[in-house]
Amino acid sequence: MQNRATLSRPYARATFEVAHKADDLARWSDNFQLAAAAAASPEIRQFDGDPRVGREQLLGLVTDLGGDRFDESFCNFLKILITYDRFALLPEIAAQFEHLRRESEGRLRVHVASAQPLGDDEAKRLAERLTARFGREVELDVDVDATLIGGAVIRAGDEVIDGSVRGRLEQLGKQLAR
Repeated sequence: MQNRATLSRPYARATFEVAHKADDLARWSDNFQLAAAAAASPEIRQFDGDPRVGREQLLGLVTDLGGDRFDESFCNFLKILITYDRFALLPEIAAQFEHLRRESEGRLRVHVASAQPLGDDEAKRLAERLTARFGREVELDVDVDATLIGGAVIRAGDEVIDGSVRGRLEQLGKQLAR
């Protein structure tokens, strides 16, 4: 069976195109966040694939959660996912949709793992430097990883900048082993 990312990609691209043409990316993004959270919740997940719960009932549950936020086009999208047993892919589809949205808006999500919590000023300076380096607006996602000893590891797409003490020690060990 194909992996989740491969299965999710066509749905993410199709919904992105629909939302982009309608100039409605923000609303679709909000809808995806809510629906993906529902799809990932154990309470809703237990109904997906349960033969006692029909597809229409599952669709009704999810659309009721969205209330007035889910318009007809988003409800139709949910119906397609449920009909073709792809509802469990919703969190991955939502993540890929967000990636496409950031790309179209010239934004880049950067994950920073630092040994110590970053202060607001440090995070702001880091974001400014990364914006200059990548030429795009940067959204920082900062986590603390005490195993780094010191410094930080920055992941922006496929690029990794390892400025951690642990990473430098590993590099030194490799050089000494040669």
